[in-house]
Amino acid sequence: MAEQLRRLVDLGTFSVLQDKLDRWLSDYYINTCDQNTARCCEIIELNAKVQGQLFKLLSLCAQEGGLYGGANIIKSRLLPWLGQNFFTSGGAVTADTSLSVLAEATAKDRELSELQELYEKSLDELEIELQNVKAENQDLKDELQETKLELDRSLRTSSSEKMFTELEVNDLKRKLAAAEEEVRLLRSKSGLLADYQTEIRRLRDDIALLSARRDVLTKSPDILSSYERTNWDDKLSDLSLHYRYIPGPTSPLSIDDTIQRIRQQNLIARFNDMFAQDRLTTMDTLRRYSDDNENNQRICFAIIQEAFNVAKQEFRQFKMKTRANLAKTHYGPETLEEAVQDYINRNTDLYDLPGMVSDVIRALNRNPKIFLPPDVSYAICQPFIREAVKLAWQMSCLAHPLDIAVATDAELFDDTKYRRSYDSEYTAPLVNHHVWPCLMQGSKVLVKGEAVTRRGASLGTPRRSRSPARAASPFRAFSPRSRSLSPSRRLRSRSPSPSRRAFSPTRRSRLL
Repeated sequence: MAEQLRRLVDLGTFSVLQDKLDRWLSDYYINTCDQNTARCCEIIELNAKVQGQLFKLLSLCAQEGGLYGGANIIKSRLLPWLGQNFFTSGGAVTADTSLSVLAEATAKDRELSELQELYEKSLDELEIELQNVKAENQDLKDELQETKLELDRSLRTSSSEKMFTELEVNDLKRKLAAAEEEVRLLRSKSGLLADYQTEIRRLRDDIALLSARRDVLTKSPDILSSYERTNWDDKLSDLSLHYRYIPGPTSPLSIDDTIQRIRQQNLIARFNDMFAQDRLTTMDTLRRYSDDNENNQRICFAIIQEAFNVAKQEFRQFKMKTRANLAKTHYGPETLEEAVQDYINRNTDLYDLPGMVSDVIRALNRNPKIFLPPDVSYAICQPFIREAVKLAWQMSCLAHPLDIAVATDAELFDDTKYRRSYDSEYTAPLVNHHVWPCLMQGSKVLVKGEAVTRRGASLGTPRRSRSPARAASPFRAFSPRSRSLSPSRRLRSRSPSPSRRAFSPTRRSRLL
């Protein structure tokens, strides 16, 4: 029951019926008689359908009350309406009552129509006001657009003027920078010209002095006493010191040059890594063939020594060739030495690494203080030799090169250059052998080396090689690369007596 009632409410049939009545009323005088009759029949049919639904709901409501449910209400309210024209004389509702109800409904409809007309009139007025407001807004928009256009024109004018002003300022700045650059170049050229003139005057004075000395010596070489010759030599040495070239801060020969500083730091770090890593790896390799730890240490030290000797010799030849080639085409404000060093800095890889490694191995074969078993060659240390040669070459290529200190056996231990090894005798004053060289730059110690100090250290060869080829070599005892004697001891060992010169190195060391 409730569901059917809800469906009837959702359909909105009464509102549709009311709409049809309103439209029929508005079109009544326009329609023909047939059209009005058709409209009336349509409304009656719709009303009948609605009444049928209501009667069905009425029967359902009565059924819910039982057999006699709603009988009194049906008798008192529904039966009086079932007469002709839905009116009965005996009913509770009279014709006057129905007419009054209809009149009230008509009055309400009239009020509703008047309200609708007022509403429509107010809507028309609001639409007119809205149109007026829209027109005013459009006028304001037009004025705003004109104002924007005028503002854009003024901004474009000001920006163009500002742009022209900035262009002029930039042009003037460029001209000023170019003028300053030209002035700087002219000043540098004028200073360079003044330096050239001063150098020319000094060279002329030097040439005149040397020419005078040459003339005096040529005409009367015995006139000058030893004192005068000493004075001449002092004057010449003072001239050489006076004309010594001092590189500028941006010169590749300067000690503060960026390439010098960076490469020097990297090479020192690589030198320490070789001592801490590569040397130990080589010691492990040598320990497979020889159990003599001292001999293995001597081999590693000799490899570093010979690598630096070979690298310095090859670098001298390379630098001489470079200087000879650049001297043919060199010109410019920098000196020839600066040009040579700049070329070397750019081409540090132009060297014969395999040939230098072979030279180091040949030098090791001639060294009387180290040995290996007869069937073993120093080629087993080739990786360490290659790294040592690379390091020595790169250190030699620096404008202020790095080098290892000269080291000999049985020399006095210098704690500024070396530190004692863990197995040293700390009270011994002499070095038995060196484990790692001291890295220096001129007279400045950069990295300390390591040495073994023992009592009874001598200059003699510790033992002979068991290799027949090296034992029969004529260079065993008097190899030019052997550093068994220090320069001071070598001078003291010299004697004008032929018999003293015929002594063996071992006997000579004992006599000393």
